[in-house]
Amino acid sequence: MEKLLKVSRVIDACNEIIGKITSWLVLVMVIIGGWNVIGRYVGRLTGRSLSSNAYIEAQWYIFSLIFFFAAAYALKHNEHVRVDVFYSRWNPRRQALIEILGTLFFLIPFCILVIFYSWEAVVNSWSIWEGSSDPDGLPRYPIKTTIIISFGLLILQGISQIIKNFAIYKGYIQLSEEHRHD
Repeated sequence: MEKLLKVSRVIDACNEIIGKITSWLVLVMVIIGGWNVIGRYVGRLTGRSLSSNAYIEAQWYIFSLIFFFAAAYALKHNEHVRVDVFYSRWNPRRQALIEILGTLFFLIPFCILVIFYSWEAVVNSWSIWEGSSDPDGLPRYPIKTTIIISFGLLILQGISQIIKNFAIYKGYIQLSEEHRHD
């Protein structure tokens, strides 16, 4: 079990680093968004174009990166939305079993389906070096690739969660009820 927990810690560490880096993208997105607004109005006053489609698309792309790459980080920290009418009343062992089953039968299959159905679109995008349909827009193939990467990271974090919850279920990790959601 200790080897599996070590694998879990490695996955957790990777997604923690990715999550921390991703959190800084929020600031970058706000700065670009602010520039887009200021540039539009100042540009009108000066008669110069201070914004472009590339800046607007960069803002969208960064938002996508935040959404996609924060998913595994949020799972690691138990920040996903859940309806816990019954769950919150259960003991940690029962909660761990539900987490294992939910991850095995819902999260991982969903992620696999997303990767499977996205794969062809991503490969096609790379094969034609797909770009934006807007003038001065950004290439589309890198952002489409993040779909596959992010759902791969979500699968890995799901595996980490299964390992940790299995350890709780089997009693390798003792967890009091008040520390279950920390």
